[in-house]
Amino acid sequence: MRSVFIIGPDKQLKLSMTYPMTVGRNFAEILRALDALQTTAKHGIATPADWTVGQDVIIPPSVSDEDAKQKFGEFDAVLPSLRKTKLR
Repeated sequence: MRSVFIIGPDKQLKLSMTYPMTVGRNFAEILRALDALQTTAKHGIATPADWTVGQDVIIPPSVSDEDAKQKFGEFDAVLPSLRKTKLR
């Protein structure tokens, strides 16, 4: 087995990927996941599946609409519990 671990500055495990020896690792996915982890930690947002830098991010439901407007400016409310925005 081959494993990849990403440990945050808080010394907590943020990501773990384990691959069989017969399967190659996907370094593009590892870098994408690292970008997403750093972005979510810095901006307090969530990222959708297959997210890459520059794409829309998700505003967590724990952030009110008023706080979201103040923090992110305009956002798109797809559903009451799903709001997307671009990072400034």
